[in-house]
Amino acid sequence: RGIRTPYTRKVFHVLIFTVAGLVQLRWGLPGVVLFGSATCSVVLYAIYRGDGFPFYEAMARQSDAPRRTLFILVPMITTALGGLTSNLMFPGYAFVGYLVCGWGDAAGEPVGTRWGRHRFRVPSIAGVPAQRSVEGSIGVCLAGAVAASIGLVVTGLDPGTAVAIGSACGAAGALVEAFSNHGLDNLTIQVAGSATAFVLLS
Repeated sequence: RGIRTPYTRKVFHVLIFTVAGLVQLRWGLPGVVLFGSATCSVVLYAIYRGDGFPFYEAMARQSDAPRRTLFILVPMITTALGGLTSNLMFPGYAFVGYLVCGWGDAAGEPVGTRWGRHRFRVPSIAGVPAQRSVEGSIGVCLAGAVAASIGLVVTGLDPGTAVAIGSACGAAGALVEAFSNHGLDNLTIQVAGSATAFVLLS
């Protein structure tokens, strides 16, 4: 419908990670594995259909050309690795990492695209140039903090503590996102958010 890919991709990002967080809280890792497997199947079908297929075009950034498919596959794989790592290392707090990554990373790109003035390069794979911005990182921090805070309140933590811990989780996610390789931040943000909650609440 003419909506730019950075926005459609990030709407998908928020929905997937938010649902994963809810599934985690209700059914734990087995439920997330089932949900993730179904999601991966749909994504792989879109990749199979390729250029011109609406769902593929909603995920494949023009700025990642000529490696558009690679930058769908790599984040999908790192998302799975991040979720598994968080569950193994920080049991009980993986959902925080999902929310920080899902909302924070989703905010970073459109905020950076719209308001980013202070840009810096980040490492990338396959030679595709990548930049981030200070403004985008602030967006990651704020959105990640809001998401983590809501998630912690839902689990029964008092609002004041939830906001304090959630803000720390959002800041940790933004910090690692600022220095993560393009395409690998779905792993690093998840682990940073979950680890921060684990350290502060254990």
